[in-house]
Amino acid sequence: MGLDIGGANTKAAFLRAENGVVLEFKTASEYFPVWKDRNRLSSVLLALKEQLSGAAQLDGVGLTMTAELSDAYQTKQEGVNHILTCVSEAFADAPIFVLDVDATLISMESAKMAPLRVAAANWSATGWLVSQLIKTCVIVDIGSTSTSIIPIVDGCIVAAGKTDLEKLMNGELVYTGSLRTNVAAIVSAVPLRGGIARVSSELFAQSGDVHLILGNITEKEYTVETADGRGKTLQEAMARLARVVCADIEMLTDQELLQMARYIYHRQVKQVADGLSEVYSRTKARTNGEVPVVVTGIGRNFLARAAAEKIGADKIIDLGELLNGDVTVASPAVAVALMAASKLEGRLVKWMR
Repeated sequence: MGLDIGGANTKAAFLRAENGVVLEFKTASEYFPVWKDRNRLSSVLLALKEQLSGAAQLDGVGLTMTAELSDAYQTKQEGVNHILTCVSEAFADAPIFVLDVDATLISMESAKMAPLRVAAANWSATGWLVSQLIKTCVIVDIGSTSTSIIPIVDGCIVAAGKTDLEKLMNGELVYTGSLRTNVAAIVSAVPLRGGIARVSSELFAQSGDVHLILGNITEKEYTVETADGRGKTLQEAMARLARVVCADIEMLTDQELLQMARYIYHRQVKQVADGLSEVYSRTKARTNGEVPVVVTGIGRNFLARAAAEKIGADKIIDLGELLNGDVTVASPAVAVALMAASKLEGRLVKWMR
């Protein structure tokens, strides 16, 4: 199994491989805000284990994480150690390998000794996976909360940053996502009725509301809780968006709210495009050939693809088209499962035909 433990979503992938080839895979995701009750993490992991593997005996578990950044923990070290403990409890019957920022699987003991080495390393899992398929490219992985931009040259990850801080400083991490981003973190004002309305900085609406209104996601794909705790219908999303300008659905028309949503969407695409442009230009400078952009994550089609088009990328490839089956929503979990399988077999395990 592969685990990608995030602050809001925990994703898991189950692989069955024989003779160096994946024969079966399944994925699952559980919305679990770690900051609300971190002590439930072990039970969440046990439920995912039961859901995916059932009675099957696991040969190994690959682990990557970003939940250590959650304010449930005072420091990243505290977060990493708590997550490692929970995984050990849930998977006591299998060897556990932890992914580090160099895309290497290390032991639990090594991870405990160097917790910052394994903190926020899930981007390197996606980078490793894609590097087996395309030798030179830039990956844009847009999840519910943030965007990872990962450069690959000649089959190697060539990221300028390893930590979240370094990646934020180099355009390789853009803290904007498909579902959980506060609208006020995307725009400071919106065009309205021929003028400009500044927005409230309260968490009244998030990116999931914008994309639901625009039809970019369905109610089912809106997997996180809403800002007001209400439902995920179009009308409820519009009510939340209206509050961003301190109004309500009796004060603003559906057309005005749709116009607001479109503007916020275009600004979010620009946020991703700005980071992508920085990384893409550095990558182009290192090679003479074509540099495609590989898109993955829940926001691959409406955010990542749009950003790649905006910067004039040579080519755009959906990770789902490279691999048999939909791995795009849980690519780090799938990748770290494949890495663990390869480590156990002593050779690179290939994806199913």
